[in-house]
Amino acid sequence: MTEQPNMDAGAATGTKPLAFDRWLEHFRGNPAYHRLIEADIDWNGRSMLDEPTRQAFINSFQRFELGESGDGKRLLSKAALEGDPTYLAALELLVREEQKHSALFRRGLDHLEAPSLEAHWSDAAFTVLRRALGLRTELGLFLIVESVAMGYFTALAERAPDPVLRGIGLRIATDEQDHIRFQIDRLRQGFRNTPRAGRVLIGMAWTVIAGGAAAVLAVDHGPALRACGLSPARYWRQAMVGFRRAAHSVLANPGAEPLGPLGKGVH
Repeated sequence: MTEQPNMDAGAATGTKPLAFDRWLEHFRGNPAYHRLIEADIDWNGRSMLDEPTRQAFINSFQRFELGESGDGKRLLSKAALEGDPTYLAALELLVREEQKHSALFRRGLDHLEAPSLEAHWSDAAFTVLRRALGLRTELGLFLIVESVAMGYFTALAERAPDPVLRGIGLRIATDEQDHIRFQIDRLRQGFRNTPRAGRVLIGMAWTVIAGGAAAVLAVDHGPALRACGLSPARYWRQAMVGFRRAAHSVLANPGAEPLGPLGKGVH
């Protein structure tokens, strides 16, 4: 995948770059909505899960908590070079939301009476890979990971056999559906001047990575998926549908109008 030195096509062509004012306003308003969702979670409620199910969610939450815990410094430093202060401010708020997801998974682990993990091979491999990439390709990697994980968060929100875990799933899924749209809007800008043939090749590479990422999630989180009534095989198929939809939205017509925030609730 060839990395373009600057994602801001407007800087090179003299056209006006994509405005991220709506996104900045959206992220600034999210904390109040987050508090409303979290107020409905009975954090003091006792988990009544049987031991195998409890252990399934412990293993799953430990891995997600670790994956969401990064500080985003390298990503933000790359974004700062693009010369769009509004986008950078919005991205900083998105990174804070991801860090809050890590805190939510920790609260879930507290509810399940379990500790956090210090390290896991999947998180280490993802960290090494993304640090070696330029901004556009790193955002593409985040789009892949978030789009394939969305099915897990939705299943957690709708069918987890514990009300606290369902509340955590709803809280995170509500954010992630807009995080995906935010990445799509920025990646469209990044691919605006990429020829169709190049975008086709990139789409093929993304599909291979997405298939692997979905398979890792299906294996690592299989017991938790089953506890939510979703087989790993069915999850994988749904994850790939979600990924293809996101990738098509970026690569098929990068000159399309920005999506903007979807709004509150899980769609």
